[in-house]
Amino acid sequence: MTYSSADRVYDEVKELILTCELPGGEMISEGDIATRCEVSRTPVREAFLRLAAEGWMRLYPKRGALVVPIGEREARDVLDARVLLETHAIGAIAQDPTAIANLAGQLRTSLDGHRAVDATDAAEFARLDAEFHQLIVAAGRNGLLADFYTSLGERHRRMTAARLRHDPTVTAQILTDHAELADVVAAADADRFADLLAAHLASVHGTEGGLS
Repeated sequence: MTYSSADRVYDEVKELILTCELPGGEMISEGDIATRCEVSRTPVREAFLRLAAEGWMRLYPKRGALVVPIGEREARDVLDARVLLETHAIGAIAQDPTAIANLAGQLRTSLDGHRAVDATDAAEFARLDAEFHQLIVAAGRNGLLADFYTSLGERHRRMTAARLRHDPTVTAQILTDHAELADVVAAADADRFADLLAAHLASVHGTEGGLS
């Protein structure tokens, strides 16, 4: 399958949206992106149509494209889904010492990667944050749920990147919370994991009033 100029523009612009280099609420033009990606406007137009169809952009003829902001309802839905899927995964392996030990080791290795990243690199830290949580769901031995969780990964990354760009000090809290989550996994304490995860997500993403 040929990788076209439109495919490349689509990938590059989508990554800019996911890392919040193109923040929600910003208007962009075909011309600006064509210049940035060193292509004509035709592949940019094709890429914009794909991004709009997926809900990342809203197109305005003769004006450009609006990067759709992260809505409060969307954010809460993503966080709710994450709590359900991650706690289900831990519950599924809590009685399997080998699976628990393997996951705890993977999480601690991931955490080492977190610590090696510059706290100001929101894009890379958000990627590693998503990877940490995906490891948890993947360990739950339910391929359908793992695939669904992966589909949330882009929204997960974008939400975290937006939060870190707004407040880079949140990285310290994420590191602390992830270390605690890894310890609770190692202890196979599914109930404590559920409570800690919900508190972690609510605090990091500014929904301390609780998830619904």
